[in-house]
Amino acid sequence: MQKSKKSININIKENNLSSQSPMATNPIDKSGLVAKINILGSGMNSVKAPFSTLHHTDKSLGVIDYAGFIKQITEIITEHNDLRESLNEFHNMFVNRLNCTYTALGLISEQSNTINVKLLDKNSSVYSFKVFMNDKNNEIIKALDSGEISILNNSAFLQVPSLTNAPCAIIPIKVQGRTICVTLVSDYNVQNHISLYQLAATNLGLLFQNSTLYEKVAQSSYTDSLTNLYTHRRFHELLSQEMEYAEANKTKVSVLIFDINNMGQINRDFGHSKGDEVIKVVAGKINENIKKQDIAARYGGDKISVILRNMNSEEAKYMAEYLTYSLSCCLVDDIGPVNKVSVGIATFPDDSRDKEKLLILAEQAVLVSKTKGYTNGRSIIVSTQDYDFWDDTALNSFAVVMAKRHSQLGINFEEALVEQFQNENILSQNHLIEVVTSLASAIDAKDEYTKDHSSSVSRYSVALARAINLPEKEVERIKLGSLLHDIGKIGIPEDVLRKPDKLTDEEFKIIQQHPTIGVQKILEPNPLLHDLIPIVKYHHEQWCGKGYPCGLKGEEIPLAARIVAIADTYHALISDRPYRKGMSVEKACSILEEGADVQWDKELVRQFIALAPSLATKI
Repeated sequence: MQKSKKSININIKENNLSSQSPMATNPIDKSGLVAKINILGSGMNSVKAPFSTLHHTDKSLGVIDYAGFIKQITEIITEHNDLRESLNEFHNMFVNRLNCTYTALGLISEQSNTINVKLLDKNSSVYSFKVFMNDKNNEIIKALDSGEISILNNSAFLQVPSLTNAPCAIIPIKVQGRTICVTLVSDYNVQNHISLYQLAATNLGLLFQNSTLYEKVAQSSYTDSLTNLYTHRRFHELLSQEMEYAEANKTKVSVLIFDINNMGQINRDFGHSKGDEVIKVVAGKINENIKKQDIAARYGGDKISVILRNMNSEEAKYMAEYLTYSLSCCLVDDIGPVNKVSVGIATFPDDSRDKEKLLILAEQAVLVSKTKGYTNGRSIIVSTQDYDFWDDTALNSFAVVMAKRHSQLGINFEEALVEQFQNENILSQNHLIEVVTSLASAIDAKDEYTKDHSSSVSRYSVALARAINLPEKEVERIKLGSLLHDIGKIGIPEDVLRKPDKLTDEEFKIIQQHPTIGVQKILEPNPLLHDLIPIVKYHHEQWCGKGYPCGLKGEEIPLAARIVAIADTYHALISDRPYRKGMSVEKACSILEEGADVQWDKELVRQFIALAPSLATKI
C-alpha cells in the first residue's frame, strides 16, 4: 500500500547519496544494463493501485485520458527495442500528459553494490549519480528495502537545486519478488497520478526484463561456448567492420587463421574431451597474447582466427610467430606442448578488398603451411605473399578450399581460377606458359577422364607443328593455344560434361558453346592472349564445313586450329571414357585416316599418322 505524504528533512552523510554529486551526462543507454536476472518467468510483482475510474479530473490538466495513456504505453513497449529510446518516450509522455517535472531510472549493480541513476528533467537536462546500497538513510534505499512505493513532498535528497521543491514518487520494480530497478517520477499532483506511474513503471520493468534477456541472448550468439571467443558469425561481422574502417582510414587489416594439427588423432587416442581441452588451451593462449584492439574468434572446428588491426603482412607474421611460440610453451596433460599448429595470413587490401576472397586466401595459406610442415618444432607460417599461386601445392590447396566453399558461397572453382588468371602479373613468356599450363590442368582435373587432356593435346600439336617445319614462334603459339583449347568448358554444366551416355541435341548445342565461351571469358580480356583466339575458337571446325561455331571449311580454317583439331581427336580416341576403353594407336590412326579430307586436313592427318607411333601411346 502507499505511504502517506510526508515532509522529509535529511542530514547528508559523507558516504551517502550527496557524496556523489549529480553530473550532466548522456541519456541512459542500453550498454549500461548491469542488473542480472537469475529467475524469470511468472510476471511482475508490484504494489497494486487499481484505477477507480476511467477518467480522472485534475485541476491543472483537466480530464486525463486513461485509454489514450494506456495505448501510448503499449505503443512504446511494442515499437521500441532500444531501452534508451523507450525511456525517452516514457519521459516525453509524462511531461506532455502529466506535466511531469522529471523522470529517472536506477539500475542495480550487484557487482559494485550501487544503484546507477540517470535523471532527465522537463528541460531535457540529464544528471547521473550513484546510490550506495548500504546507505540506509537514503530515500531510494528505503523504498527498495520496503518494497513499496514511497511518495515524498520534495526532492531535496537529490541535491539538484532546481528540483528541490518538486514532489516525487519512488517506485521499486520487481520480477519474481526481486527488485531489479527503481523509477523516480515527479509532478505537483504525483499522489493523484500514482496509479498511472505505477502502470508505466510495471511496463518499464517488463521492457527492462526483455532488454536484459535480449542482451544475454545476443551475447550468447556472439560467444562460442567452448572457447569463450567470438563465434564464426560474429567474426564475419567484425571483419567487415574492420575492413570498412581500414578502407576509410587508408590502413591495413590482417587475418590470421590457426589450424590445430593432429586433432583427429588426439580425439581417437584420448577422447573428444581431451580434444576440446586442447582447443580451449590454444584459444585461451591466443586471446591472452593478442593486443587489446585485436579480435580472436573460433573460426570453426579446430581453427582459431584473429583480426589484427593496422598490421601489414610482415607485422602479422611477426605476431603469428610470437603466438606460436607462446603456444609451444603450453603443456596439456597426455599431449605435451601445443606446437603443432598451421598458420595462414591474408591482408586487406594488399591481397584482396573482398572479405570472402580474403578469407579464401587465408585458408589457402593455412593449407600451404600444413603441407610445408615444421621448422624447429613449429609450423612454418605462410602468408599469401609467400607463395606462387600457380605452384602445385598452392593450386591444390586452393582447389581444396574452393571445393569446401562452393556449397557455402556458391563460388565456382573454375571461375575463381579464371579471375586469378586475369589478375596475374605475367612477367615473361615462360611465366605465361607455366600459368596457362596450371590453369588448363586445373580445369582438366575436375573430370578424371579428361585429366592431362590439355597438356597431351599441346604435346601432340607441338610435335605436328614441328613435323611440318613451322617457325618456332608459331610452335610456341600453338603450344599455348592447344593448352587453352578447351578452357571454355568452364561455362558448361558438369552434368553435361560428365554424361556417360550419348548427348541429346540440346546438350550437344550446349557443348558447342565452349569455343566461344573460352574466347570471350579468357582470351579477349587478356591482350597477351589475343593471338590465340583463332586456335581456341576454330578447333572444332571441319574441313567439309560442317563444324562449329562458324561453319568454316577447307583453308578458311586457320592452320593452327587444324593442327589442334587432329591432336584433340587423337587424344580423345586413345583415352578411356566412361562408355568405352581407350583405342589402340593403330585404331585411332585408322579413324583419322577415314576422316581425312572430310573432317580434317588430309595432308596434316598424313603427317600426324607418321609421327603417332613415336608419341606416348595411351594415357
